Amino acid sequence: MQPFNFFHVRNSTIVVRLWTVLYTLALYSPKQPTIMKKEGKILIIDDEEDILLTLRIFLKQHYTFVKAEPNPHYIPRLLRQHDFDVVLLDMNFRQGDTSGEDGITWLTKVRELSPETQVIMITAYGDVNTAVKALKAGASDFVLKPWKNEKLIETVNTAFDKKRNPNADQPNPEVSNLNAELDQQYSQIIGVSEPIQHTLNTVAKVAKTDANILILGDNGTGKELIAREIHRKSERVDKVFVSVDLGAVPESLFESELFGHKKGAFTDAYEDRMGRFEAANGGTLFLDEIGNLSLPLQAKLLSALQTRQIRRIGDQKMTKVDIRLVCATNMPLYEMVQENSFRQDLLYRINTVELKLPSLAERGEDIPLLAKHFLKIYSKKYQKSTMKFAKDTLQKLLNYHWPGNIRELRHAVERAIILAEGSVLEKDDFLFQESTPETISGGNSVDSFNLEEVEKQAINKALNKHKGNVSKAADELGITRQSLYRRMEKHGL
Repeated sequence: MQPFNFFHVRNSTIVVRLWTVLYTLALYSPKQPTIMKKEGKILIIDDEEDILLTLRIFLKQHYTFVKAEPNPHYIPRLLRQHDFDVVLLDMNFRQGDTSGEDGITWLTKVRELSPETQVIMITAYGDVNTAVKALKAGASDFVLKPWKNEKLIETVNTAFDKKRNPNADQPNPEVSNLNAELDQQYSQIIGVSEPIQHTLNTVAKVAKTDANILILGDNGTGKELIAREIHRKSERVDKVFVSVDLGAVPESLFESELFGHKKGAFTDAYEDRMGRFEAANGGTLFLDEIGNLSLPLQAKLLSALQTRQIRRIGDQKMTKVDIRLVCATNMPLYEMVQENSFRQDLLYRINTVELKLPSLAERGEDIPLLAKHFLKIYSKKYQKSTMKFAKDTLQKLLNYHWPGNIRELRHAVERAIILAEGSVLEKDDFLFQESTPETISGGNSVDSFNLEEVEKQAINKALNKHKGNVSKAADELGITRQSLYRRMEKHGL
């Protein structure tokens, strides 16, 4: 004799109610562990009252707001009243109908009215074709009645996480590959010198907290490297790391870039766009070159950091964001506060902990280690695996003052490998000027008439004179700040 299956008797009220009572009693067993509820809104639409009751009782243990509704025609009104994270939607609402067409129709309606709400289809009929059709129509997942509690809550939690942090689930393969490449590029901090070890000890202490961190340091000292190390050692290591170069964001696009926009909010806003704050939700947001923001943009940023809420352009609602904030700059923020070009309240907001990175000149014993590290990377990249340094070459690298810091060293090694004729890098393969910091910062002329070298020395001189303030250095040189950034990048500064 075949075992009796409750759900083969779809209209058996007695059987379904008996199953519901037994299920509910199981939920309230004293053996159940205490569950921390998530701050989320769940909507259940199903024409069977007992299914609604059972789902509502179960999901109320996990989420703070659960609404159960038997009539799908109330969906538009409910979506206007509440910003639901997840909708569990039955596939069939007419007696005897197993086609799933009603469910697809209402799924399409939910997607039209609330595109970001995640929809999970539920049905008592395990039709694979129906499931595929629902997924193609925009459903995030599909569950069958009767369900297993562990599988159900796992499915709902996944949909909820996707709603709150869309980029965390099913990421774009190209983005994943890029992040993997960046993690590999920024995976190693090379150095045994006292200054860098002191920095790393501080990083180890503060990374486990959620304190806002401000990283100060000259161009090329490895500020993003340290920011990523903080993320890797934090409790958010399994979440996203989002980096924003504020110096490269035009003022007119600042709000769209950081806070996002709704479709139609302005010309060329052809679709909803998530800003960097939302993209970093749950993870770390790294704001590089924060000293380049104008005062009006500083005010907008401060408001978002104070409330931990953002509003997309063209949207009426505020969105909460949970981020770990790390900022960096090479500019003298404290002097800028005195000059009223940087807000003091913003400075206090971003620098709960402050890290000052040492220049490469202060890390002399690390120069050979870094040079050999870059030699290994670029000799492999350019298929010159037998490359090595001559002894006097390493001495030349040690004697140079490296105004462009680690970035300049990396570019110098790469360029030398590309141009080298043999398998040994001689000191003549490195073409930087044999000048001292005093010569650069003073008014003496350089010995080279090479225009590229003259330009590089002029930029170094202006930056040293103004203590790394790019805006003032650009004024001194008679060019725009953007032009100076391009030239600094060209020269590896």
